Amino acid sequence: MNIVIAGGGIGGLTLALMLHQRGINSRVYESTQELRPLGVGINLLPHAVNELEPLGLLDTLAEHAIPTSALHYYNKLGQPIWQEPRGLKAGYPLPQFSIHRGEFQMLLAAAVRARLGDDAIVTGVVLESAENDGNTARAHFRNRADGSLHTAVGDAVIGADGIHSALRKQFYPTGDEPRFSGRMLWRAVTEASPYLDGCTMFMAGHQDQKFVCYPISAPLHRQGRSLINWIAELAIPDATLPATDWNRRVDKSVFADRFADWRWDWIDIPSIIDGAQAIYEFPLVDRDPLPRWTKGRLTLLGDAAHPMYPIGSNGSAQAILDARCLANSLAQAQQGNVRALETALLEYEAERLPRTAGIVLRNRLNGPEQVMQMAEERAPQGFANIADVIPEHELQAVSLRYKQLAGFDPAALRRHTGEKK
Repeated sequence: MNIVIAGGGIGGLTLALMLHQRGINSRVYESTQELRPLGVGINLLPHAVNELEPLGLLDTLAEHAIPTSALHYYNKLGQPIWQEPRGLKAGYPLPQFSIHRGEFQMLLAAAVRARLGDDAIVTGVVLESAENDGNTARAHFRNRADGSLHTAVGDAVIGADGIHSALRKQFYPTGDEPRFSGRMLWRAVTEASPYLDGCTMFMAGHQDQKFVCYPISAPLHRQGRSLINWIAELAIPDATLPATDWNRRVDKSVFADRFADWRWDWIDIPSIIDGAQAIYEFPLVDRDPLPRWTKGRLTLLGDAAHPMYPIGSNGSAQAILDARCLANSLAQAQQGNVRALETALLEYEAERLPRTAGIVLRNRLNGPEQVMQMAEERAPQGFANIADVIPEHELQAVSLRYKQLAGFDPAALRRHTGEKK
């Protein structure tokens, strides 16, 4: 069996490693000319780390990433709403990690090349279309350097090519436009002194004005410093979705005045904003869940299949869970445990599509972050004690409901066993 993977992001690279572990060949085709550590921070929740451990990546992650100790929610005045331990401190069998997205992607790429060979990742080629051809599938790529067309043939083509997926566009050429929330994100990293214990993620504000912050560098932490990933989010009245350039570099003056007085005894948010070398603007968008991901020997994975708001730290986790499910389905097909490869892809779709659709829709309701909106609506001027505003059992219910939906309920998560490769 040989699988063509369009997209060298987290989902595509993880899939290549998982297929290799199951004795299935693959090659990754990536649109950028060179893989570089771009982007900002991401969270790898315990259910995602649970899928990465059998790949032998836990020690590498621990060397580079912060083991997140806690998650705190605050209102716009810096008053605590809800706090909970995370990772090992919450009783999970594995840590939660916070890491620079680009650094994590480079770690995955290095593992793919080491295990599958230097030619396992082809860069500088953009997927234009794919098609079924009897017992094979074909993917057509355009070389960005010279414009030439290259066709890759495999048993299946997996579209892991992100929110602007060409394969998704081919499946649904109309009626599948991005849904803009009317909110903008400004994302950056800042080196600074640690806050709290140096391993805590926090969110403050409400759905129309929010600040998210967490450290992402273990090497800096060992030096007594923090590389802090942060996101400022604002509702923009009468905003329209930018047609192009969703990763535009902007000056802090676009948004920073709205956070000018967010200085509390344990954090100075204006100082963190001031310390960023580069700030990038993103619209908060997703797409409606699809009725189908699969056509014959072609299917979607990760953001190509289910782009979601970056709420609940689940985007990368769900791509990793997709990869494991798809790899298992293809391995069963290779062993003759299902009728055909097409059936294996449909099994994967049947397992993952409804689960991820639920997360997309729940994230539109702010997922676990809705506790901040609840506090804003019930006590916009603040409170003396959060229990007077929102009973603790109500806060607990919000947290647990999302964990159960997204697959990281600590009571249900079981550590994988088996040989690491």
